[in-house]
Amino acid sequence: MRALVMGAGVVGVATAYYLARAGHRVVVIDRQPGPGMETSFANGGQISASHAAPWADSSAPWKALKWLGREDAPLIVRARYDPALFRWLLRFLANCTSRRAKVNAERMLRLAVYSRQCLAEIRKETGIEYDALQTGLLHVYSNRREYDAARPKAEYLNSFGCGLEVLDRDECIEREPALAASRDKLVGGIFSPEDESGDAYKYTRGLAGICRGMGVDFRYRVNIRRMIPGGERIMGVVTDGGTLGSEDYDAFVLALGSYSPHFAESIGINLPVYPAKGYSVTIPTQGANGAPRVAVIDDERKIVYSRLGDRLRVAGTAELAGYDDRIRERRARAVLDAAMDLFPDCGDPGQAEFWAGLRPQTPDSVPVIGRTRFKNFFLNTGHGTLGWTMNAGSGRVIADLAGGQMPEIDLDGLGVDRFA
Repeated sequence: MRALVMGAGVVGVATAYYLARAGHRVVVIDRQPGPGMETSFANGGQISASHAAPWADSSAPWKALKWLGREDAPLIVRARYDPALFRWLLRFLANCTSRRAKVNAERMLRLAVYSRQCLAEIRKETGIEYDALQTGLLHVYSNRREYDAARPKAEYLNSFGCGLEVLDRDECIEREPALAASRDKLVGGIFSPEDESGDAYKYTRGLAGICRGMGVDFRYRVNIRRMIPGGERIMGVVTDGGTLGSEDYDAFVLALGSYSPHFAESIGINLPVYPAKGYSVTIPTQGANGAPRVAVIDDERKIVYSRLGDRLRVAGTAELAGYDDRIRERRARAVLDAAMDLFPDCGDPGQAEFWAGLRPQTPDSVPVIGRTRFKNFFLNTGHGTLGWTMNAGSGRVIADLAGGQMPEIDLDGLGVDRFA
């Protein structure tokens, strides 16, 4: 089989890897000059199945109201005329019930746990290096109400085999001694021993190199214009360098993150994926002894911390502002301030590097992967903040489907048909 993968981010490259691993001929196209240059470039760095919780739950509307007017709020909606955002928000509100949140959490967790297993396979098969740490992930809480609300959620996730451990303040510091500097700010935490961290960009570049060794053809600086529908099949993809037609490709995979809806719309597929801008700060840790070794999530502020070799990656916040990927310094500095508040001796804030990227968010937080009404067209997008967590499993699922194999996990609720 010959497959064309659109997108060379972490999800697209993982898809190419599994397709090539199954013996298929693969071409990957991307508008950037190399792999992993957009959302995968400087994300939070965590492979966090324990963080597979939907944004939309019964508390989300009230939190959004509480955050109104705060530039440092975890979520900001920029006021503007944007019909796509209005439609997305209506679907989001429809998912803000306890029942829907449980359904969506199960769907996310099903894929996240499977993907973590697939990532371990890739490490074993390839020996790929990406500053990986298998030291677990610690959710910390400074608000008693938030901590008390998180404990039953942990019990629910444990019913799916997550193995989460509820910790008091002293046990949190025992797991991560760097938290001792913020002892008085903590009330407790939840530890996930099987979660991991690592540099998604380093992984994406390394895996792309491995793919090239397997015969995958990467074509960069290729701008996609539209796709051509034809009955039950996609007839081709129009690019600025010509048309890549179905006479040359048996399968087409859309893995373009936040930009996927533009091209799905060109063939009549409604894909409710909206860009959620996230910020990250990378702090050099040389000479500092207060940077964490365990991956940490501050659940109240929605900020994540990952040790990547001699760097500390700090990431968080979401800004719904269309395709504006500019760095607003006040938002970026809020992330840096949060890091220096929790880990005051983590490194030199004067050397911190700021970044912002667009994460492809669905209104139910569940990615869109699987078949479409076109027999040769597959979707692998909408992973939101969990593209790094879910990349390997998503790539494996698409490779299985395109190759006519039965995926190893149930795909119920993961397809685009749920939005019909």
